[in-house]
Amino acid sequence: MTLEHDATAASGMDRLMTFAQDASAHGASAQEPRLITEQGRAARIAVIVEPVLVELGYRLVRVRISGSAGCTVQIMAERPDGTMAIEDCETVSRALSPVLDVADPIEGAYRLEISSPGIDRPLVRRSDFDRYAGHLAQVEVLMPIAGRRRFRGELVGSDGECVRIRAGEPAATEHPDVLLHLHDIGEARLVLTDALVAKTLRRSKHGDRLGDKHYQSAERGDGAHGNAGRKLG
Repeated sequence: MTLEHDATAASGMDRLMTFAQDASAHGASAQEPRLITEQGRAARIAVIVEPVLVELGYRLVRVRISGSAGCTVQIMAERPDGTMAIEDCETVSRALSPVLDVADPIEGAYRLEISSPGIDRPLVRRSDFDRYAGHLAQVEVLMPIAGRRRFRGELVGSDGECVRIRAGEPAATEHPDVLLHLHDIGEARLVLTDALVAKTLRRSKHGDRLGDKHYQSAERGDGAHGNAGRKLG
């Protein structure tokens, strides 16, 4: 990527270093770590953006790179209470855009999308599994367990270093709960149900900023600059 102005590069690099230092000195250790993380290019982007989010008071949920509409880098974030309004997405976009311009983690042009986790959200931290206990979830493990990689059932919550799932009606000789080690989980997310939607609506009525929110910035890379964008959803 060719930057149009040396001053822009210097400013972005200074900001990247400041965010990383401030996040380390002011509470990054107090942030609950993600236990389910990305691989490859998405993991490199996560390392860049997470200190920025921490400094702003947000938590990274997921980074995903897709080929839809060219190349799209989706940054999914939330406040510690799980909320995320469109204004939050705009704030995050304005902060991340110059940092990513300087770090240049993606070859060629790409579109930056900031989004909330949504209702059927990914579960990436221990507290996610506890917060949504009683709701239906789908979990995929990295390596097969008794010949299975996918598990679907009611979340019971975390249990030490494991997650407990109640998978339907058990056989007479079978224990109803399945224990999955957190570090063996490759992906986990809530399943959209009437009960989950009802819970979301109840929280929304009490002023929580929930739902599926997106903010898409202008195209980045190859000299593209600026924070102009459009609201989605």
